[in-house]
Amino acid sequence: MTRDLNLNNVTRTKAYLAYYLRHPEIHWAFLGHMVSRNGGWNMTDLKGEFLTNLLSEKERDVYFRFLERGNWLIFQDVYPQLLLYEESVTTNKPLFYLLPRLKVSIFMEAVWHSFWRARDPHILCIGLVINEQSYLEERVIQNPYYQKEVIAKFHLQDWLSINQILLPAEGNQLQGQTLSRFQSLHERILLGKRLYAVLFKNPEFNRQALEWAKRNPHTGSRKDYWPHLFNSVNEGVPGIPYPLRLKACRIQNDAQRFYSPKLEDAWKNAAQPEAEPGDWFHDPRAADYLEDDLEPIDGAIKEAYCKTLERLEIAALAKKAIHFIE
Repeated sequence: MTRDLNLNNVTRTKAYLAYYLRHPEIHWAFLGHMVSRNGGWNMTDLKGEFLTNLLSEKERDVYFRFLERGNWLIFQDVYPQLLLYEESVTTNKPLFYLLPRLKVSIFMEAVWHSFWRARDPHILCIGLVINEQSYLEERVIQNPYYQKEVIAKFHLQDWLSINQILLPAEGNQLQGQTLSRFQSLHERILLGKRLYAVLFKNPEFNRQALEWAKRNPHTGSRKDYWPHLFNSVNEGVPGIPYPLRLKACRIQNDAQRFYSPKLEDAWKNAAQPEAEPGDWFHDPRAADYLEDDLEPIDGAIKEAYCKTLERLEIAALAKKAIHFIE
């Protein structure tokens, strides 16, 4: 079942939401769904209006492989855990002793047993955040190829917008958090904790975000949350530069919207090699992150995200104009 659902970002993201609707006590499934949506948007950005002008085809292919590998690895590690919990509920018997057979970290075996006894959704969710980010650390972030081709060039993270995780909700709401250093495991785990606080410490926002997610199936296009700015169909004329259209996150003078394709139109499914073996858990201090030490967080991010889009438009327009003149 995991293999069948691990085809691409859209199938993974939908699987997380479907699971959460079956088991709302597993908060990570909803958090994972929302973060995975962001992964899909970052993937399609690489074939969208801005980055096709700012990055070469080779650079965009490398960034896609980087994003896709991480997205694939997390799903193949976490989804069997979710299914094992589901079977444990069905049989009313904890089956977490089987986790090592699924090559899951011993850290998570302890966390799942704790959850089964205490039913603390925060501990489980943050435990999964710690596990998945630690799982990626050696396999992706410290991978020599990605270190050279992606991490070393991470001044481009502002253009890629991958440092801004957006959490849309009903009523055109947009909350989220910004990550300052993607290459830092510590910062990524803290980001996960802050996102959890934004999404679950405010019950009304949680309700509105879930309602939005159910009403707007994930396609990978940013049109999913802001159709007034983005369209999955390219409205522009190829090769012709246009004046600036964006101001305060609004399209000026009835100009065309920005192109943000669906994932299925942007990238083919990518076959992945097996996950690299090994258990990341060697330092008991990793459990320190489990502490519930966050109050409700103001997740206001709209202004910062709008500025990112404005920078992208200006940079892409300048490069496009140069090519047009040449």
